[in-house]
Amino acid sequence: MSIEQLSRDHGIAGRVEFIEGQGGFPFIRVNHAKAHALISVYAGQVLSFCSAGKTDDLLFLSEKAYYQAGKAIKGGVPICWPWFGPDPEGKDRPAHGFVRNRMWDVIETAVAANGDIQVVLGLTDTPETRAMWPHAFILRLEITVGETLNLALVTRNTGDQALIITQAFHTYFSVGDIHQIRISGLEGRRYIDKVDGGQQKTQSGAVTVNAEVDRIYLDVLNDLVIYDAALKRQIRITSQGSQTAVVWNPWAKISAEMGDLQDDDYLRLLCVETTNAATDSVTIQPGSEFRLIANYRTENL
Repeated sequence: MSIEQLSRDHGIAGRVEFIEGQGGFPFIRVNHAKAHALISVYAGQVLSFCSAGKTDDLLFLSEKAYYQAGKAIKGGVPICWPWFGPDPEGKDRPAHGFVRNRMWDVIETAVAANGDIQVVLGLTDTPETRAMWPHAFILRLEITVGETLNLALVTRNTGDQALIITQAFHTYFSVGDIHQIRISGLEGRRYIDKVDGGQQKTQSGAVTVNAEVDRIYLDVLNDLVIYDAALKRQIRITSQGSQTAVVWNPWAKISAEMGDLQDDDYLRLLCVETTNAATDSVTIQPGSEFRLIANYRTENL
């Protein structure tokens, strides 16, 4: 659908604007009194969220990100669905599923009674998706922009067999200096250390990052906080429908090897992901739905 048609159907004067973004993809610019956001219709991906009067974005977006059909955009909030990580069946299907590298539909835009702005994007099964994953579904991403950024990923099973999925908000947060961050809320939790061959370990104290980190935390609380001393702020992550969380930073070697990251981007990014991963898979019965929700709030330190 053209930018002009999207604007006629879903634009809201002064609040929701459709523009041509990088790679020619349709982007949605959301303007709220308390924040502004940028969303890519391709990948159904929030790329930017910045509170009014602030210069530091909540989200990290790589300056070398790919904006090409079939490729994932490095940064913002990629959606991993209907599996997280490598193809669980070993069929050489894309890592993290197939929705972060295809065009979504714009379902609805609206201004709520409290002034918050909602954008709803969606996907349904097609012959192409069924060839990769033989299930009928309706997937919706409800994005709410206001004082906070709220995301709800809603999976509805429209088939006649149960669905089993893993999924994630693969959120890239912008940090001032990776050496000066710590994450609270994961103390004492078991985690799968993917850097150390999948060994299970227990978190001692707050999480800090001084090397490559790739961990799936199990049985997590639904309130995590990133303390960022360099930017003098904290990011509070509250979630629903999730019992696992992923913490990831590529560190220097992998950052330098990735074509869509600058060599030193590892210093400025931190992924703390709201997930259904590892043991936290979700079974959705026919006619039922499941909601994964994450809310992000920035607060001054």
